[in-house]
Amino acid sequence: MSANTDHTATGAHAGATATEGTLPADEALRSFTTTGGDFDAIAAEAIEHSDERIVVNMGPQHPSTHGVLRLILELDGEHVTEGRAGIGYLHTGIEKNMEYRTWTQGVTFCTRMDYLTPMFQEAAYCMGIEKLLGVTDEIPERAQIIRVLMMELTRISSHLICLGTGNMELGATTVFTTAAQQRERIFRFIEAATGLRMNNAYIRPGGVAQDLPAGWKDLLDEQLPLLRQGVKQMEALVIENPIAKGRLCDVGYLDLTGCMALGITGPMLRATGFPHDLRKSDPYCGYETYEFDVCTWDTPDAYGRLRVRFNEIWQSLRIVDQCIERLASSSGPVMHPDPKIGWPAQLAIGGDGMGNSLDHIRHIMGTSMEALIHHFKIVTEGFRVPPGQAYQAVESAKGELACHVVSDGGTRPYRAHFKDPSFHNLQSVAAVVEGGNVADVVVAVASIDPVMGGVDR
Repeated sequence: MSANTDHTATGAHAGATATEGTLPADEALRSFTTTGGDFDAIAAEAIEHSDERIVVNMGPQHPSTHGVLRLILELDGEHVTEGRAGIGYLHTGIEKNMEYRTWTQGVTFCTRMDYLTPMFQEAAYCMGIEKLLGVTDEIPERAQIIRVLMMELTRISSHLICLGTGNMELGATTVFTTAAQQRERIFRFIEAATGLRMNNAYIRPGGVAQDLPAGWKDLLDEQLPLLRQGVKQMEALVIENPIAKGRLCDVGYLDLTGCMALGITGPMLRATGFPHDLRKSDPYCGYETYEFDVCTWDTPDAYGRLRVRFNEIWQSLRIVDQCIERLASSSGPVMHPDPKIGWPAQLAIGGDGMGNSLDHIRHIMGTSMEALIHHFKIVTEGFRVPPGQAYQAVESAKGELACHVVSDGGTRPYRAHFKDPSFHNLQSVAAVVEGGNVADVVVAVASIDPVMGGVDR
């Protein structure tokens, strides 16, 4: 888009008669000519070099390309000779907003970054805060188990969307509807436990917001067998389907050398055969006590990434079963015992949603003035975190997700910066699309599994 204006009408020329050393009266009216940036330059170069060479903005076809991911492709007929990814059109400003909220309120922001993997952002952020507070080893065991349970259910949910939308873009609508159906089974439990389907703000500094609700095990016992059955149906539709394999095999190829050079992690990296998983190499939340395998594949293409994600769903279900067994035989608090850290509310789900339980309201409003004062102070002002900085990484569904938190000793983050796997993995766009056809771009980008909420924070 171009906004051409007359430079001689305003600006330096108009101010030539102004008194020397003073600012021209119409300085505020100065205007500048803007151009379309990269796309105009590439298009001009294409016209100059070849009549057959065209440059197009591709999309939308993937959920991430509805205006927030810009794919700039240089085509020679149907052949992709150059591909570039333009990012930065979401402008959520999450990291900057977090600097103006308390440490606990920051959870409600970071959970909205990658909206398909909210629990991972919450976990990385809260564990970073706990490092600064020096309470990492004091988090209640039950809270750690619940964190693992929620993260693995979120991993399954994210993979289901990746597999479902990726195959829908190839015309396999049934795969998507099956994936969406199985994701709803997970959401039924997550909503019962947190009050929300997505953007949960459930993991808090010191533990989790509240314990699992009554009947949580019965709900999982009902839904998990149906979830397993649905995943098997998806595998039967896709894995040995000759049409799917024809579209996926040898498409979006990126070997181990390319992944290492670009900082690629997650299923894209493990599809090269490299078994890198932070849950094994740098465990957190007690992952070292769980039995599971790191899933790899031997074809670093779109098909290999699909197989890795399917296999990871089954491994996550293994971990979920172990969490259920541990939670069923354990009891105890789910928040750090220090009242200067733990959120004071006792939450409950009522007819109007989740909020303070009636018992807690009676306590602070009618029984204890000290409890009311404490509730008011820690909710409005928050707790103080000692000066310092901490880095915490977790294995998200898309790869290594990390949070770097900096404190100046106040009740708000001085800085909170996230390393999101989608941001790094999108660097591979050029490598996985160049040399293929336009139709292969759809497959290659879907196999990256980007979510732009995590890219443009």
